[in-house]
Amino acid sequence: MKISTAFAATIAAVTLLTAAGCSSDIPQTNPSASKGAGTGEQSKFFVQADYDREIALRKVTPTGPSDKPWEQALDPKLVDTAKYKKAGPYHLCFSNAGVGNPWRQVGFKNMQAEVALHPEIKTFTVADAESKDDKQISDITDLLGKGCDALIVSPNTTATLTPAVEQACAKVPVIVFDRGVNTQCAVTFINPIGGYAFGADGAEFLTQKMKSGGKVLALRILPGVDVLETRWAAAKVIFDKSGVDVAGVEFTDGDPAKTKSIVTNYIQRFGNIDAIWMDAGATAVAAAEAFEDAGKPIPPINGEDQQDFLKMWQDKKLTAIAPTYPTFQWRTPVIAALRILGGQQVASPWKLPQPTITDANLSQYVQPNMPPLHYAMCGCTMLPGYPANWGGKS
Repeated sequence: MKISTAFAATIAAVTLLTAAGCSSDIPQTNPSASKGAGTGEQSKFFVQADYDREIALRKVTPTGPSDKPWEQALDPKLVDTAKYKKAGPYHLCFSNAGVGNPWRQVGFKNMQAEVALHPEIKTFTVADAESKDDKQISDITDLLGKGCDALIVSPNTTATLTPAVEQACAKVPVIVFDRGVNTQCAVTFINPIGGYAFGADGAEFLTQKMKSGGKVLALRILPGVDVLETRWAAAKVIFDKSGVDVAGVEFTDGDPAKTKSIVTNYIQRFGNIDAIWMDAGATAVAAAEAFEDAGKPIPPINGEDQQDFLKMWQDKKLTAIAPTYPTFQWRTPVIAALRILGGQQVASPWKLPQPTITDANLSQYVQPNMPPLHYAMCGCTMLPGYPANWGGKS
């Protein structure tokens, strides 16, 4: 199936993702509030045991090659895969939620390059769901009829894709990564530490850097995706404990223009905002620019490992942090599939490292030769075709 891999100018297309009926789980802002709307009710996605585990994993030393974080694992529990062992060459299949934002585009480039490293993969069939649940459900059914030896799935949304993944598990070894589903039938689920760790890293930093009693504005992309829900859930725990004034919780749809408009409105309403927390950093530059446009200093902010934000941070000496959800994770499902088909044990779940960018290591991640929307944690610098295939200059 032919799919587009062109880099998008913005991540506005992320709005095509389905909310999966979870909007009622999300705290809403009262636009007329004069003292801040607070954090609202905790998301139904919040699980205390999972939160505790992820927070603890931030301090765990990974096992595996020190120079290949995409092959490392945190506190791995190995499972036997002997029943899936078969001789190659192999036909790998991939059901992708989509490539509707730069993070996913960089990741898919990584996956394609990893596949190219393995001659034992004779065929790599990809179905792009275009950020539509119904299409991904149909894609999985279609892929199951194509003779796949193993199926990799990056779900569009969590609950809605669960039955389709369970259907696939009954026929082929399944590897789920990036976003989870509500079943443990897959041989392994691969992702970095997760949303709780991401959300906590940003919230802890902001509560330390903002003035006591200051106002924080929480900016979210959309509801219904587990990794985003847990990012906010962790931040809520920390904000509630610290007693900061959460002025509002707003959805940006991943649109830079909408992000800037929301921040501008809050500055006008409250006179100033003392920190910006984000559940994804792709529009962090737009949020920061709203303060510049208002003639105000940029407050403490968390972004992500996207080049435009990292460069702004460096150039303007921001008070900032960048939790990451590394795109190098897109290499790991291919490696896992080959190990499973080779009858080797794999970690299940397979938790990857999740580095954080701070002032101390910022300089090593700023890459002037790469596009503004490129993600630094790609694990791709030694892959064939780098940097040109990722839009960079040699």
